[in-house]
Amino acid sequence: QVELVESGGGLAQAGGSLRLSCVGSGRSFSPYHMAWFRQAPGKEREFLALIGWSSGTTQYADSVKGRFTISRDIAKNTVYLQMNSLKPEDTADYFCAHKITQNSGYGYWGQGTQVTVSS
Repeated sequence: QVELVESGGGLAQAGGSLRLSCVGSGRSFSPYHMAWFRQAPGKEREFLALIGWSSGTTQYADSVKGRFTISRDIAKNTVYLQMNSLKPEDTADYFCAHKITQNSGYGYWGQGTQVTVSS
């Protein structure tokens, strides 16, 4: 079993920054990679970024490339999402997700943290 807990959401002004954290726990935590997603009201869940847990390799959605940075601290079982140059359209619930193998789906999700960006 794996538990993921996000934090760091809140209210930011356009152009501002926020840093989200996702702490993982559980005997089966060791992921293949970790990812961040978001879901705005009335919209589908959107992939934002992923990071290979061992390799550190990253991948980003075009919508956040150059503004958001994903990183991880293996010793702390924590993945981060540094969000800069925030826009009102970044307003959403943000979720971290855990993939245990290359060919598995995302088997574990956090409860989400809300981000609101005011113009």
